[in-house]
Amino acid sequence: MPTSNTHIVIMAGGIGSRFWPMSTPECPKQFIDVMGCGKSLIQLTAERFNGICPPENVWVVTAQKYVPIVKEQLPAIPACNILAEPCMRNTAPCIAYVSWKIKKHFPNANIVVTPSDQLVLDVPEFQRVVKKALGFTADSNAIVTLGMKPNRPETGYGYIAAGEALLRDKEICHVEAFKEKPDRSTAEEYLAAGNFFWNAGIFIWNVKTISTAFRVYVPALAQVFDRMEADLFTEREEETIARYFPTCENISIDYAVMEKAKEIYVLPAEFGWSDLGTWGALHGLLPQDEAKNAVVAPEVKLYESSNCMVHTSQARKVVIQGLDGYIVAEKDGVLLICQLSEEQRIKEFSK
Repeated sequence: MPTSNTHIVIMAGGIGSRFWPMSTPECPKQFIDVMGCGKSLIQLTAERFNGICPPENVWVVTAQKYVPIVKEQLPAIPACNILAEPCMRNTAPCIAYVSWKIKKHFPNANIVVTPSDQLVLDVPEFQRVVKKALGFTADSNAIVTLGMKPNRPETGYGYIAAGEALLRDKEICHVEAFKEKPDRSTAEEYLAAGNFFWNAGIFIWNVKTISTAFRVYVPALAQVFDRMEADLFTEREEETIARYFPTCENISIDYAVMEKAKEIYVLPAEFGWSDLGTWGALHGLLPQDEAKNAVVAPEVKLYESSNCMVHTSQARKVVIQGLDGYIVAEKDGVLLICQLSEEQRIKEFSK
């Protein structure tokens, strides 16, 4: 498969509000070294595609105010490949914008769309799966989504129900249905069934396939970008996007296309994936001490404490005693101390 025909789209417009105070509207989690490894999540995302396509074929769609951060953190990506959304309109308009842009100069492009704030531990297996999916979509009208094999009855993810495997490739299956985030008992049923997978929000398709899907399933959205197409790659693009992008329907790619498309497939995979949506998810992925404490901080001392998630950036020294199951997070003079069991209330606390 020629890498010159493969394009990567990184969606990086979210604000990561559940990771406050580490993640803020000024600098959300995709631009932060969440793991304490010396690289931000968006840098790790771009890095895992090394060898799949050259940097000039990587695109980032983000909010206007984050463009300078993207340029700083991903200097190998051409500035013209960093697309600025004038306002938030969910994933379908985001994907439509970059798809119309790509197809204008690369009408046969084969595309991977990925969020910017996920974690992948087994990069070689991730690359193998992505290359397999690209090989399938390169010469077909198929849409492929990656399904993560569940290891617990998770209620925080949507699910994909897989049907029969393809004759040409037993790893790839027809999609029977997309399922909303389930309650606990339903999640346990999905886990027991064996053919339900977490929806990772990673998609692979040919640019002709996705643009046709937009025309069929959300024609009003396609018409907006048809109206803008003549101005793409010109000095008028920014003004045109500012005028028309806000008129797009606020709709996710799942509702707009995935749940309606006919020729849609899932490739079940296991490559150490997490969407890193909460402090609890991060706690489960980081190395832990004997008391199950996870720490990302310059200097922390813990006494009689267990099951804690500690993440500090500027506090020179942190001492914690007697806490069990707490988040302790600090950034820019803001300190959060919150029970892990109450982390869903962090949006409320940050207001």
